[in-house]
Amino acid sequence: MKHLLSIEQLSRAEILEILDLTATIKANRGVADPKPLAGQCWAIMFAKSSTRTRVSFEVGIRELGGSPMFLSANDIQLGRGEPIRDTARVMGRMLHGAVIRTFAQKDVEDFAHYSGIPTINALTDEEHPCQILADLFTIRELRGSLDDLTVCFVGDGECNVPRSWIWAAARLGFALRIAAPTRFQPPADLLARAGGNIAVTTGLQDAAAGADVLYTDVWVSMGREDEAAFRIAQLGGYQINEELVAVAKPGALVMHCLPAYRGKEITDETLEKHAATIFQEAENRLHVQKAVLALLTRG
Repeated sequence: MKHLLSIEQLSRAEILEILDLTATIKANRGVADPKPLAGQCWAIMFAKSSTRTRVSFEVGIRELGGSPMFLSANDIQLGRGEPIRDTARVMGRMLHGAVIRTFAQKDVEDFAHYSGIPTINALTDEEHPCQILADLFTIRELRGSLDDLTVCFVGDGECNVPRSWIWAAARLGFALRIAAPTRFQPPADLLARAGGNIAVTTGLQDAAAGADVLYTDVWVSMGREDEAAFRIAQLGGYQINEELVAVAKPGALVMHCLPAYRGKEITDETLEKHAATIFQEAENRLHVQKAVLALLTRG
């Protein structure tokens, strides 16, 4: 594995290798920490702000022996219109790797191509691979395996998180149900390209019935704030609450990639009842990303 650009580009074997290494890294944290990034400097380039992503990558790079360098859009020429390929060519001569959180998926892919250094997609408008890898690890950790798994995604089914869930389901063979208004369902060509056991519906109760995992994300993604009123009106009924949890499988996991807007995509009551799972999921971003970083140093 040379880069982590998307779940789409990962094989089943690569996903499982990441999850297996994550388990080892998490178990050994603070006891026997390998230093595969010793002597390396990694850029963390964010055009979109984040709490969990920045903290987890900075801590992870340091714990693996490397030095993180945080760069916002205002710190580099990208914020003034320099082509990504030019920035990449320069940074590829100075850095050992890059973590990029931005809008366009093509920017991350172009950076990886022109820089020649390991590149990690920390979120684009099209995919959020690190989050879904952490989610899969959390499910396996709490449930014991990913076998006979049914995941129900509730809300905006067209954004980056469900897109990555679609590819994860296609690669690993579990069932994915997406409950979303018609306007917010994933495009048909994406579903056809992915294949797999994926169902899309407007029927929230039907999608949640017997599910092992109920999962949601914010209704208004970063960069779409001007659509907030429309999105809230359209997605208002697609909420994880106690009534929905009751139709899922007994003991179903309730998950959220955070930040959560309580009272919108999930009720405060439901989030608090499942806080242990949700914040374990957040912690696991650190361990999964350390596994990815370690694997990228192997080439």
